[in-house]
Amino acid sequence: MERALQLARLGEGRTSPNPMVGALVLDAGGVLVGEGFHAAAGRPHAEVGALRQAGEAARGGTLVVTLEPCAHHGRTPPCCDAVIAAGIQRVVMALEDPDPRVAGGGRRRLEAAGVTVISGVLEDRAAELNRAFLRRVRTGLPWGILKWASSVDGRIALPNGSSQWISSSASRRRVHALRAGCDAVIVGGGTLRRDDPLLTSRGRRDPEPLRVVLSRRLELPAAARLWQVETAPTLVVHGPLPEASRPLAAQLSRAGVQRLELAEPGPRALMEELARGGCNRVLWECGPGLAAQVLREGCAQEIRAVLAPRLMGGTTAATPLADLGHTAMDEVPLAEEISLHRSDVDLIWTLRL
Repeated sequence: MERALQLARLGEGRTSPNPMVGALVLDAGGVLVGEGFHAAAGRPHAEVGALRQAGEAARGGTLVVTLEPCAHHGRTPPCCDAVIAAGIQRVVMALEDPDPRVAGGGRRRLEAAGVTVISGVLEDRAAELNRAFLRRVRTGLPWGILKWASSVDGRIALPNGSSQWISSSASRRRVHALRAGCDAVIVGGGTLRRDDPLLTSRGRRDPEPLRVVLSRRLELPAAARLWQVETAPTLVVHGPLPEASRPLAAQLSRAGVQRLELAEPGPRALMEELARGGCNRVLWECGPGLAAQVLREGCAQEIRAVLAPRLMGGTTAATPLADLGHTAMDEVPLAEEISLHRSDVDLIWTLRL
């Protein structure tokens, strides 16, 4: 199962709306004869890849898989049919699939065909690997990561607004890799106007993640790198448009930029829409006002904070978060440290909320 989890991770950032899944086949004597992983949505599932590699050697053997095999028709046929047809006698799985289309149906189908099923092997590890998929299926919301880069004294810009670059080039490359593992990268209108970001993985993922701009009244520049959709797709989410914003809306539509109008364009409403579109994991790279709203609305489950050894100072300098409304320290939740890594001269702190 350790090996199956390693295989599953090879699909990171490319499987949504599906989970990451790894599988391997042992023949009747316990010898490894096939491996597979789910490489992308619409591509063969991990079990099918492992069974194809094993061929006739799978008959009478064992399938080890990180998630319950599916028993429903989606973009690909049910995996259970392939498992049964291959003559597998035992299936060892880590995690039962909470997807309502599966939810124990795979296990029942296998057992009805005489296959022995064992579940719960490294279940916690498998759940951690697919925490984003599990959250979307169970809550209808993606897993949200809130990222910022700040000086060691907690500033994200100088008092005059200058902010490029706080972190090292090594840390920025790590951010590109983080984007590659997400389905969407979100900024607010203020970040777009101030920084004109590109928001891509710099080629670490193909296709690039969806770039999203959340702007209540579409008060955005007519020229921006995000409007160049040949690089990566862009979605602008906004509220009901005032008359003054309609020419820009028409221009964006002609350029191929997707638009979505919501009655109340806030973080939670956006997350619900992204989940319906199949996004499992999204990255917030926004300014302090929107970042605070993201936290207040429960749209970030993880913080990725890059701390640079700089002293920027300034009582009016921007910090990562606007007011969260706390009035006493016992109201402030304590985040769980997941990891603390060094990146050149910077520290990258991963926190779970």
